[in-house]
Amino acid sequence: MTARKAAAATQSWDEFWAQASGGRREVIRGVEVTVPTDIPLAMEARINDLQESESEEDFAELITLLFGIDALKSWRENGMGLLELQTVLAWGIAQANGKELTFAEAFELVKQQDDAGKAPNRAARRAASKSPSKSTGGRSKPTSSASTASARTRSRG
Repeated sequence: MTARKAAAATQSWDEFWAQASGGRREVIRGVEVTVPTDIPLAMEARINDLQESESEEDFAELITLLFGIDALKSWRENGMGLLELQTVLAWGIAQANGKELTFAEAFELVKQQDDAGKAPNRAARRAASKSPSKSTGGRSKPTSSASTASARTRSRG
């Protein structure tokens, strides 16, 4: 057995994968993170599960899966803003999918989405899609059927 094969035979999976995936690190808002080289399986499943969620805890869970424990907390403490976070996420997901994307290119992608009027999250999309009430200009509030005496009629609009 050659020295190379002997070393490979005693190498752990984690050591092998760190070497195979490059183990590149970046400092983002004072936090050193490993550059994602693959979408974690748990993240793939959770993205589908959490598409309807507006919970900050769920959002933090996805960031933890991609960038590690406490990354979001540390970024928040270091003053990261929403645009920065969107840029980091765009960059991180591109890296995890095997696409070399610079921070500047990720920023441009985020700006293009904002300029195209795409809302950054579900809550913002939902808020943008609600039309104001015709009489007051405010949003309509649902009324329970128990509090109304007459049957509803359908609008021709």
